[in-house]
Amino acid sequence: MMPAVNGWHAVLAALLFLSPRVSPAAEDLPGAAKELARKTAAFAGGRLSVGATYRNLSSLSDSDLAQVRREFEAALPAGTAPVIDVRITLSENASEYLLVEEARRGEESQIWMAAWPRSKPEPLSGLGVTIDKKLVWEQDEPILDVAILENSVAVLSPSQIALYKQRQLQQAKSIAPGKAWPRDLRGRLRFNGGRLQALLPGVECAGAVEPQLSMECRPSEEPWVLESGSRSILLASYNRDRNYFDGHVILQNGSRKSVMPFYSAAAVEDTSGTLWLLAMLDGRTQIFDATFEAVAAISSWGSDIVGTSGRCAGGSPIFATLAGDATEPDGVQAFSIVNRTPIAVGAPVSFNGPVTALWPSTASSALAVARDLATGKYAAYVLSLVCTP
Repeated sequence: MMPAVNGWHAVLAALLFLSPRVSPAAEDLPGAAKELARKTAAFAGGRLSVGATYRNLSSLSDSDLAQVRREFEAALPAGTAPVIDVRITLSENASEYLLVEEARRGEESQIWMAAWPRSKPEPLSGLGVTIDKKLVWEQDEPILDVAILENSVAVLSPSQIALYKQRQLQQAKSIAPGKAWPRDLRGRLRFNGGRLQALLPGVECAGAVEPQLSMECRPSEEPWVLESGSRSILLASYNRDRNYFDGHVILQNGSRKSVMPFYSAAAVEDTSGTLWLLAMLDGRTQIFDATFEAVAAISSWGSDIVGTSGRCAGGSPIFATLAGDATEPDGVQAFSIVNRTPIAVGAPVSFNGPVTALWPSTASSALAVARDLATGKYAAYVLSLVCTP
């Protein structure tokens, strides 16, 4: 829940201004890497030395990213001095793994994408949905997000990133914004391949968790990655002075779009393809088709939504907060989208106060933060889908 307004990462930032050229689907990771290497060599115009950086935004391991690097660099003819800079990102959607490359030579730049198919996940069985609600953290200071790591918990607050093991503080990294945080501050934690990333308005922190927390923070105006389970991702520019995204987005295929500002986003599949749902500032949740044209609207949800990859009730349900305000107890309910219409697939789970944050946790779960109206404490819960007959 978020009051009315009075409330892909650096490696892909250039996609906001450039449209990628999509290559035909490759058979596998080596094929995709070699396809990008071929395009890079052609772009280099015979000057073949390349300086490359790599980033993993997928569910694949860092060893797969290392294979991308080996295959890509082995397919490039050797050179003597860097003549072009290359940034390669490993990503994914519901059906494919993706390599996205941005190549720069002076003022000239190009973006390409190469894809290969991923195995289909096993569907969850069941006709209905219940939501399992598990408390994972509680504290006096506002909680912006929580990342559940293998042996620890990372907690993002307005003042710090803290790492806890067995509920004992291990380390903390202070965060100093360049200027005062906006009202109704929001923040996001993303953990991948041993690296932790924190996104806040105008600030990005990134670093390792093991063997110890090692985070560096810097000013940043780069777009945030909005995941929707493992189904799709969206790049969205955040308004650093407010508590919402400004409407400039980039789709999975590299297309850039401009819509009205929004709070949160989720993707679902229907017979026509991928639908994106955006919780808008006016209280509606707008439904967009695969070309990001508005096709329908929902008026009964709150401002926080999260997409999942779990298969229940004949589809992949969306978590949505209930409509209300910051002075009332809140709830989160699961919905399926059928013919562009929301269908509740289970009873809501309730909280003792407003939900102040709702982010993806895993492909089929969400992290919800609520402020207890009686105690004033903030509590973070993992909400998991449970399919029921």
